[in-house]
Amino acid sequence: MLEIARQVLQIEADAVHALKERLNEDFVKAIKILLACEGKVVVTGMGKSGLICHKIAATMASTGTPTFFLHPAEGIHGDLGMLSRGDVVIAVSYSGETEEICRILPVIKRMGLPLIAMSGRPTSTLGIAGDVHLDVSVAEEACPLGLAPTASTTATLAMGDALAVVLLNERGFRAEDFAMFHPGGALGKKLLLRVEDLMHKGGDIPLVSPDTLLRDALFEITSKKLGVTGVIDAAGLLLGVFTDGDLRRMMERGLETLQLPIAAAMSTSPKRILRRNLAAKALQIMEQHAITSLFVFEDEQSQVPIGIIHLHDLLRAGVV
Repeated sequence: MLEIARQVLQIEADAVHALKERLNEDFVKAIKILLACEGKVVVTGMGKSGLICHKIAATMASTGTPTFFLHPAEGIHGDLGMLSRGDVVIAVSYSGETEEICRILPVIKRMGLPLIAMSGRPTSTLGIAGDVHLDVSVAEEACPLGLAPTASTTATLAMGDALAVVLLNERGFRAEDFAMFHPGGALGKKLLLRVEDLMHKGGDIPLVSPDTLLRDALFEITSKKLGVTGVIDAAGLLLGVFTDGDLRRMMERGLETLQLPIAAAMSTSPKRILRRNLAAKALQIMEQHAITSLFVFEDEQSQVPIGIIHLHDLLRAGVV
């Protein structure tokens, strides 16, 4: 059983890998057609190809390209009314001869809509009809009977993802844009929440002056319950940070270190983040530097902290 499963995965992996060598100017032309689309992108396909079309349409729609799925069988019974001038059609049929697809091709052509054909046969009816053809042919299906679409649907899905990601990149689509289409659940929290939504501010920010003794800084760290304090000068500029971990390391050298001013023990290169940054970026910085908190600033030039965000804040908000 495991050997058969491995063979399936290898066949499908090979099918996707083969697409890399097949990418050419037709792919670039397809991207240019999609970028120039003034209406909607309509993806259509029957059976298993239709299921893949649903995924392609969903991925494009969530990454900045207005897209929907049209069932070709429903299309020939009235749903072609969904099409309008300015639309672009992506039609998917591995054989390129699917009856329902072929029956709607004349309408697409009559309306003058650009047609991107995805099939395994460039010389098929669909392949010839397309303004551009994307070859998703595979050497073999993973199904031992050669009947159930397996490697071919995987290859088609991968080609659809390639289109969507290149379009995303060409449009300059940002994480913030993606968040607008994903407001629910954990993904929405990761993408919509900003540092300013979660940070502690005002009197909740742990801060001491450079001449504060470590023993007194301990009270500030404990009372604010964030395991850290910032060190600021008279103008409020952040000079450094001191954590409870730093305190433990100092105390290992002897209790007399508690009489030292914090300026002698603080870190002078604190990591920082801007208030408008996504909360997910704060998590990235914390993980990268193995720290649990970041002081927050208004902009890149500012040295005056306006807040602090802790890993626990991200955990409570569901960002982690």
